[in-house]
Amino acid sequence: MGISDVISLLGGIALFLFGMSLMGDGLKKVAGSKLELVLYRLSSTPLKGVLLGTGVTAVIQSSSATSVMVVGFVNSGMMKVRQAISVIMGAILGTSITGWILCLSYIPGGSGLVQLLSTEVITGIVAVIGIILRMGSGRTSSRHVGDILLGFAVLMYGMSAMSGAVSPLRESEEFIRILTSFSNPLLGILVGIAFTSVLQSASAAVGILQALSITGAITFEIAFPIIMGIAIGAAVPVLLSALGANLNGKRTAFVYLLIDVLGVVIWATVFYGLNAVLHFPFLTDTMTAVSIALMNTLFRLATLVVLFPLIGAMERLVVFLFPDTGLVAEEQDMDRLEERFLQHPALSIEQSRLVTNSMAERAAGNLLDALALRTNYSEKALQNVEETESLIDRYEDKLGTYLMKITSRSLSATQSEEVSKFLHTISDFERISDHALNISQTAKEIHDKEVEFSAAALHELEVMESALREILEVAIEAFVSNDIQQAARVEPLEERIDVLCDELKLHHVERLQSGECSLENGFVFNDLLANFERVADHSSNLAIATIELCSDRYDTHEYVINLKELHSHRFDEYYEEYAQKYSV
Repeated sequence: MGISDVISLLGGIALFLFGMSLMGDGLKKVAGSKLELVLYRLSSTPLKGVLLGTGVTAVIQSSSATSVMVVGFVNSGMMKVRQAISVIMGAILGTSITGWILCLSYIPGGSGLVQLLSTEVITGIVAVIGIILRMGSGRTSSRHVGDILLGFAVLMYGMSAMSGAVSPLRESEEFIRILTSFSNPLLGILVGIAFTSVLQSASAAVGILQALSITGAITFEIAFPIIMGIAIGAAVPVLLSALGANLNGKRTAFVYLLIDVLGVVIWATVFYGLNAVLHFPFLTDTMTAVSIALMNTLFRLATLVVLFPLIGAMERLVVFLFPDTGLVAEEQDMDRLEERFLQHPALSIEQSRLVTNSMAERAAGNLLDALALRTNYSEKALQNVEETESLIDRYEDKLGTYLMKITSRSLSATQSEEVSKFLHTISDFERISDHALNISQTAKEIHDKEVEFSAAALHELEVMESALREILEVAIEAFVSNDIQQAARVEPLEERIDVLCDELKLHHVERLQSGECSLENGFVFNDLLANFERVADHSSNLAIATIELCSDRYDTHEYVINLKELHSHRFDEYYEEYAQKYSV
């Protein structure tokens, strides 16, 4: 094998890998985020998971890509580890489809009409159609289809180049001697692992093994251990993807390795154990591209059949191997913002929605906890409010960064509206939590200085706090459920709270003048009212965002002016209801 043959082999490998990548990328672009959403939503049972994993992997031509996607789902809390195991099993089987596609490159030529079915003719036709679609079509989807066809053509040319480069090796005694050494099961498995780890693709490793089969030196006893090693080596990119994942993400990545290792251990033990007794005569049979593809598929299918009933046991094993570290729910919640999902806007926006809703509920809960401190103060409760406020700050930072990354992607009009809604409102949740902290600190001052309000002041505070609880509850519910009807109730209540604050301030001045309240009490009372009023304002912002963004418009100032100037029948009706309910 001369230097030109080596260069041809390397060039063939390069074209082969590029063709696989181009075809896989084209397939993913044609499918968009649909495959990912299907995988996420329809993997509810083990059988569905296996079928979907197989199907998705067959389409995108990469079990690693499917498994990395699944690691992201589990890492974000969208999928359970048990669901992921079945999908990964399907992905491991689905990747064997590529080997059958590669068999097309070995269709022999002929004469007459038969010649039209040769690899060269089929590849040429596919390449011509692909370049026409890629260069001549104005439709994005057609260009993606062109990429798929061009990827297939490049892949086929790469396989032909590899086969042509290695064909002289059939006469090389040294090459045959080296290959023969791979018949040692352990050595063959190690070679398969190393080969696949370098290529980062089980399909590519199998394809190269198929190319080598043209030499006639690949026998069953050589191919079988290498195929098993290739299965284990395919886990390397999945394991690398989990380096930054949370605990469940790491468990899921390890499942890929576990399935492959168990498959190799089981079938190597069975096969070589039986061979020691029966001495199989087919070990020295020469393998072809088709027989290698068949062996690869049968090995993976047999592994799936044996391990499928053990999904529950494997889940318990990985939980045992990777014990719970006591990760707090808040941190798990923010883990939903997976970087892997950014290339799939539908998934990343859905995760942002879940995290934003969680932030909303925590901010509301923090305010309620702060209000309770006025009448039931404790240092522990104050500390909880302070810790939650810090957590809300982290929510805002992480969500804001993640949402800005989403905006850089190609989004539909609806998706842009959703992202805009979240970006506009996370600061309101953060400010509500800030005011919760202010209220809790005022409660501490009341407790430490033993401030006592008059009966009238206490009654007014109770009325105001009740109104504040309701406006916050309604605003959060409207935001989370995207309920315009609920959101419409917020602005009249906010107006009532504003009027009530003015009334309470006047009443307090009167109490100060009469000596019923002290000046110190006055400062504390006004601090509480100021924070109450600001919380109501932020609740109003949330409702406005819900209403306005549903109508594809976001102009808060214009909306409020129109609402108050027009005083619609519904607004007046709600306001009167709240005026009667919250009066002093």
